[in-house]
Amino acid sequence: MINFATRKTTCPIGHILAYLGCTLLFFSQLSARQSGEINAYRLSGDEQVVLDGRLEEGFWGKVGAATAFRQQEPMEGQLATEQTAVQVAYDEKNLYLGVRLYDSEPDQIKAFQRRRDADLSTDDLFAFILDTYDDQRSAFYFEINPVGLMGDGILRTGQGARINRDWNGIWRAWVSQDDKGWSAEIRIPFMTLSFDPRNDAWGINFLRTVRRKNETSLWMGHQRNQGIERPQNAGKLRGLSDINQGIGLEAIPYAIVSRNSSKELPETSPSQQFSYNAGGELNYNITPNLKAGITVNTDFAETEVDNRQVNLTRFPLVFPERRDFFLQGANVFQFAPSSNPNPYFSRRIGLEGGRPIPIKHGARVIGRIKQTDVGFIQVRTDAAGSLPGENFTVGRVVQNFSNESTVGVIYTRRNTDGDSLPMRETFGADLNLSTSRFLGNKNLQFESFFVGHTPNSYDESGSLLDRSVRGLRVNFPNQPWDAHVSYREFGVNYAPAVGFVPRNGFRRLQPTFTFNPLIDRSEGIRELSWQYYFEYLMFMDWRPATVNHNLRFLGIRLESGDIFYLNVHQNYENLDFLFDVLRDGRYLIPEGIYKNRGYSLEIQSAPFRKIGGNLRYKNMGFWTGRQATLEADLFLRPLAGLNLTGSYLYNQVRLEEGAFTTHLFRLISSYDFSPWVSINFNIQYDTITEGLGTNSRFIWVIDPGNTLFVVHNHNWQRFGDRFDMRENQSTVKLAYTFRF
Repeated sequence: MINFATRKTTCPIGHILAYLGCTLLFFSQLSARQSGEINAYRLSGDEQVVLDGRLEEGFWGKVGAATAFRQQEPMEGQLATEQTAVQVAYDEKNLYLGVRLYDSEPDQIKAFQRRRDADLSTDDLFAFILDTYDDQRSAFYFEINPVGLMGDGILRTGQGARINRDWNGIWRAWVSQDDKGWSAEIRIPFMTLSFDPRNDAWGINFLRTVRRKNETSLWMGHQRNQGIERPQNAGKLRGLSDINQGIGLEAIPYAIVSRNSSKELPETSPSQQFSYNAGGELNYNITPNLKAGITVNTDFAETEVDNRQVNLTRFPLVFPERRDFFLQGANVFQFAPSSNPNPYFSRRIGLEGGRPIPIKHGARVIGRIKQTDVGFIQVRTDAAGSLPGENFTVGRVVQNFSNESTVGVIYTRRNTDGDSLPMRETFGADLNLSTSRFLGNKNLQFESFFVGHTPNSYDESGSLLDRSVRGLRVNFPNQPWDAHVSYREFGVNYAPAVGFVPRNGFRRLQPTFTFNPLIDRSEGIRELSWQYYFEYLMFMDWRPATVNHNLRFLGIRLESGDIFYLNVHQNYENLDFLFDVLRDGRYLIPEGIYKNRGYSLEIQSAPFRKIGGNLRYKNMGFWTGRQATLEADLFLRPLAGLNLTGSYLYNQVRLEEGAFTTHLFRLISSYDFSPWVSINFNIQYDTITEGLGTNSRFIWVIDPGNTLFVVHNHNWQRFGDRFDMRENQSTVKLAYTFRF
């Protein structure tokens, strides 16, 4: 007999009515922190840390430890089968963690990755958060694996916790393996963190994953609706005193040399250009909570190239931000992220069609003033070809109140040189109400927002309502039941000048219900999953525009970590314009109403395997015909540090207007000699643009914060039966960090 691991909750009718009638005061009174404390040990002048990962220094014997980790999976609440002990010490400048991770089968420890910030779903890992403000809303996130890989990010709660993993703090980890398992010593300079020195406690929590067992355990917050990404459920770190960040001055100069060769037509000779440049950043901690910085001649040559995508939809695709200047403190600028009004999208600054626009200089202030998070960015871009220079301004203020709730405002401005465009301004406000104690121990969240902007041209007509977006969302993020419902309206002229909008002129109602029960007594199946996703999108006159029914008919996650999903789909589209599928005039879909059905399946192998991958197949009605899509990813990890991933995307489209196929190939390979030295190679080709591109990157982290990059990009264009070189560029960049 199969039992579902669910929890029963008694709730009298009177209590239900009380919850339904709750107000803002309800949210401000319910949040509470789970108990659990650990004391930091102050190192004396003659106590030194020998950073080798072995925990052999005598003072570790005096330090209290966080132990008794409990499973989040597979057996929620039971003691971890492989226990962990974490100790914390500090001196005036650094925080130290000593971690002992016991393992009864040390020869079975999984550790494939070495490159910083690599995906650790493949490996055993230890992760921890530091809620340095002890506000249960934000935290610094750190993770390591048994061969010394380091990953980090900044966490901010809200409608689903989000970790900005592109943040790179300056810190260091040393690891060691022995017959008891593995151990680590971690050093984090206080200059890397923002904190209030008057606080007598920080939030802290620890997580451990034993990959061969697919076992996840935590020190605190082990329930499935809690976890490491919820500082609301963390414990406390006490005992920190007399710590400082020095004078808080950080200089990051860089020097760069580039060679570029390009040509416009196959028959022309390439033109070559050599360039030399220098610039950098200067950051200063106005207070331990507030950091100001300036950047001059900003350059992002070391940034990874975007992954190509084949777009057969009516709407533009979004690409993630990869530039470090805009990633630092990006969590402060998040605005209703689950509803995607996107009043600020940093790729609008210094990029046009994916190509860089020179950034002459910029400034930013990011941090906290008492209970208020603030963020300000000012950037000046230079003229490039026919594009004039521009000034960009972004401001964000978020007021924290109660234990888990916030209210915020955002403002952006874009001012283009010349008088062809007006100064374009955007303004918005958002409210987040959250509690971790709904019905005793459940999470409940409410979000509402409004964004509007000034006209984008002198002759633009319409009211503010046409140039605005508004909405609300109620979220119940729990396990095994997870649900949300959202409603939003996007005006017909909504197009924030420093934002991103794939679609406007609609009203949208979208509920989702998910049931993910763990199987209590099964040797093969870990979890079953069902989900219903409904989208009802209307034109502004309330006529239906898009209606989607997506049903996860069955989802299975095995004890091994392998996953299988089977979904069925139904779609209604009211097309109100002539749609050019490939944007080249060959396949034009006429206006009209289209109804389509289909199915999809997905298979994912457990990521800890040396050979595996993902396979996704979808067969769906597509306008006047049908579309079959096959997406395959194959990975190969023959030894630690070597990762090969091949990806293939195939579309077969059969329409009344004609038939076509598309192909996209991608190969990403990397070898990480150590966490500090790596080489990466990325090759991409698609049959839509018929462009072949390669990106090669050599990275040497001389010391945390001091890095040498060697980058080479090479692009070819297919003409008939041959490929002709269009552009190649080689760049060497050295960035160094000085802290005072």
